[in-house]
Amino acid sequence: MKALPASEISNPNHRRVWKSVLKNWRLYVMLAPVILYFLVFHYWPMYGVQLAFKDFIATNGIFGSPWVGFKHFERFFDSYYFWRLIKNTLSIGLYELAVGFPIPIILALMINEVRHKFYKRLIQTVTYMPHFLSTVVLVGMIMIFLAPETGIVNQVIKLFGGEPIRFMTEPEWFKSIFVMSGVWQHMGWSSIIYLAALSGIDPQLHEAARVDGASRLQRIWHINIPGIMPTIVILLILKAGSILGVGFEKVFLMQNSLNMESSDVISTFVYRSGMLEAQYSFATAVDLFNSVINFILLVTVNFIARRAGGSSLW
Repeated sequence: MKALPASEISNPNHRRVWKSVLKNWRLYVMLAPVILYFLVFHYWPMYGVQLAFKDFIATNGIFGSPWVGFKHFERFFDSYYFWRLIKNTLSIGLYELAVGFPIPIILALMINEVRHKFYKRLIQTVTYMPHFLSTVVLVGMIMIFLAPETGIVNQVIKLFGGEPIRFMTEPEWFKSIFVMSGVWQHMGWSSIIYLAALSGIDPQLHEAARVDGASRLQRIWHINIPGIMPTIVILLILKAGSILGVGFEKVFLMQNSLNMESSDVISTFVYRSGMLEAQYSFATAVDLFNSVINFILLVTVNFIARRAGGSSLW
């Protein structure tokens, strides 16, 4: 029996795909700007990663600069700042994971139990609103509230006979202020996805549990939490994959020479090295190291989650 050419076999599939594309062309047009954005601003600039392995000379360009291998990585690993940067970045990332991850879940479970529609919408609006504050405005509010002489927090401390605390200049306070202000700003917005997952739970499960005499806490523990567990696992994987991705803007705005011991993280070090000191190759190497570690964490946590419970990104 004579085999058909591969082109003849694939043609029906190709026609079927193009027919589907033409049928849903409006959806593809809507998707095109997003794809273009990622191609232009995320994928195309990745050719610059090779700077990490070169001694960049502006007159020679990226491709003409000499190749030096892992020289910049070795310099970073041997530098005085290496362990301080790793310690600060990792501690802030773990702090955010330990405090900032469960609070939106708890908030969503609490909002879901509110039966009065007016109060439920009011709570949602109040908790969502801080998310829309810009980072500059948020840090400005933090500085006003925590000012040593006029800040409301220190006014309360003095009211109870205590001494004013210089929160923004004492290193031991930086991580808590950074994490707690972030939790306050984003917990309402982060709870939206959990509320959506809770809305998909079958109401008949709660009705059957009430018939069996289950209390509200028992229904939350045995119905709601298991119902949103796949969502929790997926978001936990994503969060764990960005432990070292603390960010730049907020840390930079809160940072000063007095709290540098606790506030100096990889992103601010990359900014100083690359933008202020023009060490482009070295800064690229440090940032690439940060991205590789985050990728390894993401893959590892995803593998553990898949083996443990079956929910995973892939």
